[in-house]
Amino acid sequence: MSEKILIVDDDLETLRLVGLMLQRQGYDIVAANNGSQALNQVSKEKPDLIILDVMMPDIDGYQVTRQLRSNPVTQYIPILMFTAKNQVDDKVAGYEAGVDDFVSKPIHPAELGAHVKALIARNKSRATPTAKGYVLGVISPRGGLGVSTVVLNLCISLYDRYKIESVAMEVNSGKGTWAYELGQEKQAGLQNLLAMPAGEIKPNSIEKQLYYTSYGVRLLMASSQPADLKYMKAEQQMEAILQNLPSLAKFSVLDLGSGYLPNLLKVLTYCNELLIITEPYPASVGQVVQLLKEYGQLGFGKSKPINILSVNRVRADMQISVAQMQETFGQSVMDVIPPAPEIAYQAAVRNIPIIKIQPDSLIAHQISRVADVIVKHIAV
Repeated sequence: MSEKILIVDDDLETLRLVGLMLQRQGYDIVAANNGSQALNQVSKEKPDLIILDVMMPDIDGYQVTRQLRSNPVTQYIPILMFTAKNQVDDKVAGYEAGVDDFVSKPIHPAELGAHVKALIARNKSRATPTAKGYVLGVISPRGGLGVSTVVLNLCISLYDRYKIESVAMEVNSGKGTWAYELGQEKQAGLQNLLAMPAGEIKPNSIEKQLYYTSYGVRLLMASSQPADLKYMKAEQQMEAILQNLPSLAKFSVLDLGSGYLPNLLKVLTYCNELLIITEPYPASVGQVVQLLKEYGQLGFGKSKPINILSVNRVRADMQISVAQMQETFGQSVMDVIPPAPEIAYQAAVRNIPIIKIQPDSLIAHQISRVADVIVKHIAV
């Protein structure tokens, strides 16, 4: 049975367009063109989700939300506020009234579908909380080795191949890259959470700061502003995020970058598995050897898996072979990601993840192989 969505807007053209978008995605649609009619439709139709406009002639969206939240029968219906406004004050007012999420007009059908799907799934799990999900940490001995790229594309591959939806988080405050890569420069959910009192960081507050992609992964993005490096000292807030993040998805990934965090060892205790990104050059290989020794003291390589992935960023004949790396590490290399500068450039220009630029490319194939290994460790 398809989920039912109530769309509320006094603009008939918006009702028609949004309704068509969601009908094509398999949802049953009912509509209302004012607040009073919306409340009647909720009572009659019992929708799985409500898409609600702010400005309406009789009862505005905030008032409708407050009435729904005050009624035990309707208090848990997810509400997505659909508005042309995108001001912070409007969002704050919406969240205070009980709105679950915001989107702005106009919106791409895929993005709208991603928001709708996530809200419905979250509401279904409200009555029966799931066990904490599996957490993978991804780290490199130094910056610039492609950790963020691997994390994002690995999550997408897991969804494409196994329909596993995930949450990925950039841990390094002030050093985020996903927002720029996806053309979402204003996204900085991590900073918003780190600025909160630690006691207020709960699963629902984290969920509100996630960016919903259409690729099966929700992102908690860090800003790229140097001034936000100060939030690296917010250790209690970071710990609160890490305690609650695994409850939001079966699989979560931490982009640890080069690992220069004041509380890195504490952060690593929240990981079920660790993936080290290296490159086939002596300095990086030597640094990985040191990381293997240090992280082994935390149980990685013993009670917890630790894997190594080599990323070749440039085509070169003068590099260490996989066999040489494996002999130095004393363990196998999971796989090798080949250089793909042309695809990487197209991804950057179009704000699309690499794996989606050429799904049949060698780099996409290799990332999928990594996903095939990781998925075996995720409880199903």
